[in-house]
Amino acid sequence: MLTTIEGVYENGQVILTENPPLRKKAKVLITFMEEVEPDVSLKKRPLGTMKGTIKMSDDFNKAIDDLKDFM
Repeated sequence: MLTTIEGVYENGQVILTENPPLRKKAKVLITFMEEVEPDVSLKKRPLGTMKGTIKMSDDFNKAIDDLKDFM
């Protein structure tokens, strides 16, 4: 069984942020993930930027003749 729990490596020690669900001896594999700062230079678009750019035909909700048998 594989179980993943989170922890932090600091000053030569691995500090687990939760208790593992095991009570006996077990092998472990540790993967180090580099912390990446979010890129604040990317500007977010305000909501509604694309409003009015997508047009649907006037008969979009009209029943399709091919499906009459199923209705």
